[in-house]
This record gives sequence, C-alpha cells and structure tokens, in this order.
Amino acid sequence: MYFFLTNLSILDLCYTTSTVPHMLKNICQNKKTISYGGCVAQLIIFLALGATECLLLAVRSFDRYVAICRPLCYIMTAFSWLTGFSNSVLQSSLTLNMPRCGHQEVDHFFCEVPALLKLSCADTKPIVSELFFFSVLILLIPVTLILISYGFIAQAVLRIRSAEGRRKAFGTCGSHMVVVSLFFGTSIYMYLQPPSSTSKDWGKMVSLFYGIFTPMLNPLIYSLRNKDMKEAFKRLELLTFSIRNKFIMIYLQCSVNFCCTPK
Repeated sequence: MYFFLTNLSILDLCYTTSTVPHMLKNICQNKKTISYGGCVAQLIIFLALGATECLLLAVRSFDRYVAICRPLCYIMTAFSWLTGFSNSVLQSSLTLNMPRCGHQEVDHFFCEVPALLKLSCADTKPIVSELFFFSVLILLIPVTLILISYGFIAQAVLRIRSAEGRRKAFGTCGSHMVVVSLFFGTSIYMYLQPPSSTSKDWGKMVSLFYGIFTPMLNPLIYSLRNKDMKEAFKRLELLTFSIRNKFIMIYLQCSVNFCCTPK
C-alpha cells in the first residue's frame, strides 16, 4: 500500500509542479507568455505524468484486488512510468510537428494537446485520430481494468461472513474510487471527444480538475482513510487545543493582574 502511495505522491507533486508555478506567474502578471522551449517541456512532462497516473491508478486497483486475493508483482509500477513517458514522446512529437503558420497564442492555462492542436493551420483530422487511439489505450483500457478489478473485489468481499470485515474491505477501496472518478471522468471528457464539441472556457475549466485539483486532493483523500494519519490528526488536534487553552489562561492572568494593579 505504502509503495503505491509513495509513487502516487511523487507523481502528483511533479504533475502539479509542471504547470501550477508558471500558471500562477501568468495570473499575477499582465503579460502572459511562455517560451517555445518551456511550452514543449511543459507538454512532455504533463503528458508523461498524466498518462503515468492513469496507469498507476489502474495498477493500484489491481493492488486492492491482490491485497485480498494473492501477492502482487511491483514491476507493474515501473511499467506504468515507462509507458507514460513513451506515450508522452509519441503524442508530443505528433502535436509539435503540426504547422502553426505563425499562430502563437495558446488559449489555455498551460500547454497541452487539445489547446496546441487548435493553433494548427493544417487539417488536424489524421492527427486527432491517432491521438484518439493513444487516448483510448491510456484512458479507457485502465478504466476497464479498474472496473474488472473491483468486480473481483466485490465477489471476494461478499464471501466474507463478517459484516465488519466487509465494511473494512469496501472502505479500503472507497478513497481510490473517488480519485478514479474525478481524474478519469474529466480526462475522458476532454480527450475522447472532438475538439470542436468542447467550448473553450468549459474545456479550460475541466482541465483544471485532472491537471490541478485531483492531484492536490489525492494526498488528502488517501490519508484520511489511513489509521496512522488519523492518529496524527488527533494528536495535532489535542496539541492545538492545549496550546489554545494555555494562551487563554495567560491572557486571563494578564487581564486580572492589570485590573488589580493600583494606579
């Protein structure tokens, strides 16, 4: 469990770092620019880490199944990283080789495939078809594997006689399903439909969910179901309560001493 959480935490940290700092800089400045090299680097890293997260979530769902049924081979995690970066190289190469005819204004928060394809002055149908094929491999196949994995989980859990055991088994998968729904739902909406069918403003808003909000929520969603994190939150709450009471007592003592001091 902690092995996958470590990989997911590192992935989400790098994923948001590839876009958020420059996006915040543009928001704070009137002149919103990015160099061509910066845009290329952002595109490659964003695609690589996004595809890796798709595969890693699928591997984690398989881990939930084998955690109940049989041992797991962790080489699947390395396969997720390798496949994610390979997919990024292919999609980035296809996108960046399209002629732009001098168009340089990206109507988006960051550089990604749908926004860059809109800059092309050539027919994008062939490239869109190829990118659609890669998106099916990276998005729909992992979702299908996740659903199959949870089907086996449901069968295994229903064979548990104890109601408490079934509740705990289903509870371990709840946080993962929340992440899967947020990330894959918005990603499929963005990448598996024609670019013309998505409005510019709505597409930009949807991209924030799979590019920023979901990676930022992942640590919170997963940690709240962790027993060690719950104990740490309780200790922090007790410490905060104790410090607050001490400050209140000091304040009251100072107020009493001030009122009792003769003028």
